[in-house]
Amino acid sequence: MSRPMLEGKSAVIYGGGGAIGGATARVFAREGARLFLAGRTQSKLDAVARDITALGGTVETAQVDVFDQRAVERHAAAIAAAAGGIDVALNAVSVMHDQGTLLADLSLEEFMVPIDGFLRSLFITSKAVAPHMGHERPGVILTLSEPGAKLAAGGILGHGVSAAGKEAFSRLLAAELAQSNVRVVCIRPHAIVDAPASDSYTKDLFKQMASAGDQSVQEFLEDGLAQGALLKRLPTLAEVAETAAFLASDRGGAITATVANLSGGALVD
Repeated sequence: MSRPMLEGKSAVIYGGGGAIGGATARVFAREGARLFLAGRTQSKLDAVARDITALGGTVETAQVDVFDQRAVERHAAAIAAAAGGIDVALNAVSVMHDQGTLLADLSLEEFMVPIDGFLRSLFITSKAVAPHMGHERPGVILTLSEPGAKLAAGGILGHGVSAAGKEAFSRLLAAELAQSNVRVVCIRPHAIVDAPASDSYTKDLFKQMASAGDQSVQEFLEDGLAQGALLKRLPTLAEVAETAAFLASDRGGAITATVANLSGGALVD
């Protein structure tokens, strides 16, 4: 029987109560990681923690405002003190934003919401964990992007710019932290079709574009977005979580400063 990929590693997941954060936390726990989940909704964090505990995993939760830099830094320092350092960090924080509005009708404030929200949270969390990672104990920072980083499509100005920014941030941060033995890898899934019913992020995000075509969100995803991918389907939560576990492990130890393309072939890098 092979050794769990993340055995002996400590991992913090920001947005740990969300669809991607929760799915990844469960896989990380299965692979032996000690989990620290942070997020804004305690009930969602508790639900993920119960699943992990039921499977024999080790998990702690904390209600943390990811936009409060001092709070995030205190939380990261507490994790490092308890676990002897931080081995893996994933930013799975979601920021609701506009998709579907063209430039003529898009306000500056709407344009800036995803750019400021996603990149601010990524900067704050990365800056908080980096001092507690690496050197003789390899560290990994995982980020999340979207196909909007490379698509030429209307109605996703703020979304696309923020996604491209996250990918650029990841590459540049990898260059800075390599000397400290810290890898930085961005994961770029497409829209995820099997998010749990309790998670309304995907439904709310694509509601406007689905309505414009007189479709339900599910129809828009399965009959629209999925058909633009080579595989004619969208990635699953399990696929994203399993990829994250591999990239966070020593088995992915030569991978840094790059984007793992989980778009099903919607983008061909």
